Amino acid sequence: MRDGRFTRLLIFFVISLLALTEACQKDPAVSEPATSKTSIAADSSVFSSPGNFLAVSGTLKLKYNDSTYTFDAAKDSIAFINVRVNDDTRYFGITAINKEHNMSFGISSSGFVYSNINRSIAGSQFLLSADDKKPALQLSLSKYPAQKDFGNINIIQYNQGNELAKGTFYTFLAKDDKANSPYYRVEGSFDLQLK
Repeated sequence: MRDGRFTRLLIFFVISLLALTEACQKDPAVSEPATSKTSIAADSSVFSSPGNFLAVSGTLKLKYNDSTYTFDAAKDSIAFINVRVNDDTRYFGITAINKEHNMSFGISSSGFVYSNINRSIAGSQFLLSADDKKPALQLSLSKYPAQKDFGNINIIQYNQGNELAKGTFYTFLAKDDKANSPYYRVEGSFDLQLK
């Protein structure tokens, strides 16, 4: 059972790393793509493969403790990604990093994505930094079996017209990787558009 969670956490980490790579390439001086097509420039084939999109507008909001954090696709990088590990294993998720590169968040679930679904969380991570040296806050999905509920992602609308993805989520994240670490509920919403 631990190997399965480790695999999911590893896949989520790779997805987050790829999103970070994509986020570093967003440049406000670049003109928006034509309204008839969506284009993504990236060094990785994951971002150029079908089903992976960089939101052009919309927000991703998350609440941790008493604070609300917002990513705005007009200035920050928010990507909706689909990953195919093999014919039987697929993941989808949202990953975001702000323009200043001092806040990032990612959440994923297993399976195919489509409108009106509610799925269990497979991986999640939230990072905040005060400077480039060390994260001030680092939360990730707990991998210990004592926790039965890892959260859910509810996709209300997906890839319909200009709407990339709209929905809500909640997950439970821990500050470190110890069995007795307390975990914190992080919840939020997203409403992302392609145009």
